[in-house]
Amino acid sequence: MKKILTISAISISAIFYSQVQKVEPAFWWSGMKNTELQLLVYGRDIQNLQPEFSTGIKIKEVKKVENPNYLFVTIDTNGVQPGKTKLNFKNGNKTVKTIDYEFKQRLQNSANRDSYTSSDVMYLIMPDRFANGNPKNDNTPDTAEKADRSKTGGRHGGDIAGIVKNLDYLQELGVTTIWNTPLLEDNEPSYSYHGYAQSDYYKIDPRYGTNEDYKNLADELHKRKMKLVMDYVTNHWGSKSWIIKDLPSKDWIHYWNGQENGFQRSNYRMTTQFDSNAAKVDEAACMDGWFDTTMPDMNQSNPMVVTYMAQNAIWWIEYAGLDGFRVDTYSYNDKKGIADWTKRITDEYPKFNIVGEVWMHDQAQMSYWQKDSKIAAIEGYNSYLPSVMDFTLHDALGQVFREDAGWDSGMQRVYDNLANDFLYPDINNLLVFAENHDTNRFNQIFPKVEDYKLAMSLILTIRGIPQLYYGSEIGMAGDKNKGGDGEIRKDFPGGWAGDAHNAFIKSGRTASQNEYFDYTKKLLNWRKTNEAVHTGKTLHYIPNNNVYVYFRYTDNKRVMVVINNNKENQNLDLKRFSEGLKNFTKGKDIISDKEFDLKTNLSVPAKSSLILELK
Repeated sequence: MKKILTISAISISAIFYSQVQKVEPAFWWSGMKNTELQLLVYGRDIQNLQPEFSTGIKIKEVKKVENPNYLFVTIDTNGVQPGKTKLNFKNGNKTVKTIDYEFKQRLQNSANRDSYTSSDVMYLIMPDRFANGNPKNDNTPDTAEKADRSKTGGRHGGDIAGIVKNLDYLQELGVTTIWNTPLLEDNEPSYSYHGYAQSDYYKIDPRYGTNEDYKNLADELHKRKMKLVMDYVTNHWGSKSWIIKDLPSKDWIHYWNGQENGFQRSNYRMTTQFDSNAAKVDEAACMDGWFDTTMPDMNQSNPMVVTYMAQNAIWWIEYAGLDGFRVDTYSYNDKKGIADWTKRITDEYPKFNIVGEVWMHDQAQMSYWQKDSKIAAIEGYNSYLPSVMDFTLHDALGQVFREDAGWDSGMQRVYDNLANDFLYPDINNLLVFAENHDTNRFNQIFPKVEDYKLAMSLILTIRGIPQLYYGSEIGMAGDKNKGGDGEIRKDFPGGWAGDAHNAFIKSGRTASQNEYFDYTKKLLNWRKTNEAVHTGKTLHYIPNNNVYVYFRYTDNKRVMVVINNNKENQNLDLKRFSEGLKNFTKGKDIISDKEFDLKTNLSVPAKSSLILELK
């Protein structure tokens, strides 16, 4: 009887210790610059297990945390060749679980991959609202929220297949780079379509498709010499994340004592990150407060958290062949932790571009966050972030086209914005935009196509990387003040079977939609070929009568841009612009193909622009 009990105890022990459920990352690559790899191992009560590789891969450290369901195994991958190995978990001398672990061969020249630059035009898509290419995945058994197009804040069914289906449309338009709002799983029971409360960082949301579908999207873009940017979220995870529901240790998130579920809302005062006069309590309330109730704030001062995120980011770059990141709420992160995360990625990929959402309204404050900022260097800080979003220009564009000329109104707002370019260490690496998924639609603020044309003339010819928002090129509007975020994130017409109109094709667009589209298409496709607006210097003139004139130029090319925001025709005396014109006497407007004599005067119709290639 005693012998039988002993055998049973051994059997129960083997079952108990075999509950290794996850290893993340599930596979890795050989030949990485950083040869240290932290494996997160998850399973029920696994802390007494001892990991061991069958091929002699060196384990540098096995770290236990508060939660017995985790082990963090740090290994040295130096010299590891591509191939499969066995990761054994032992209880004493007995192996109770074996996992196949693979090191893959990196693509040739992976570390030196090119990224998006000022020669590109970025197109922002909310995948749930763009096109439904596979209705079969609208609802899945393992995701809570089901598709319902009648709800402005609900799931509508757009997916990766819908984006792939319409890549020809985007290529025709002249887009070179796609930024999708997050595609990773967001399993909140409601309002999950935006994707910013992510629940699994290694899994594409099944309502969008599979990991393989995402990789295929990148491949299809690359066939067209287009690029893919991932929207990466470091500041917060979703409340339904499997890690959040069973934290490795309490200090993985910012847990506010006395508050339900650890929640305390951020005060959103990002200036406290660098304000030398700020109170510590206010600084903590911004950096450590939660962005929202369903978005626990991650603690980037915990090195294990930063390592998990950095490895995950690198995993997606290698796996999907990504061309860049946009990082959500960049300036809400622990600033030392996010700088470490950013540097780890750019150390591995020196040309990889990352643009951070730094939603501030002062150029000095925004420039603080760009890599090698002289302002941040005063306090010894460097974010290592290559690019920031130009929110001050966005602020100006929300007003200028309804204003008359003034000391600080009309086109003077744009001039004043560019007058502060000296604050940025890399002025060509700013993301410039008139709107995005969080702002009112430009075409709602300015419903006349003439104002859209003025804005696009500006966005697509000034320094920086221009970003467009899906549907603006056909005149889509929306007012979040009246209908919430769903109003600025409407479905693209023609993206769903049964839609009354299909704006993805010329015959399906109205005359008005085609006017928006044709103007955008001509401007975008011209921009691809002109290095003066990619990397040229800027020479601009103080606006007179609400007319803004500037030149973009290199040693070989020169472009003159005239934006007449006046309600009346304007006649320009060209002697004033001799510094910009040099010895050029003619210019061809890239929109109308009309040639202009630039010897004396230039007549510009009311509320119109000229983009002149000088000859």
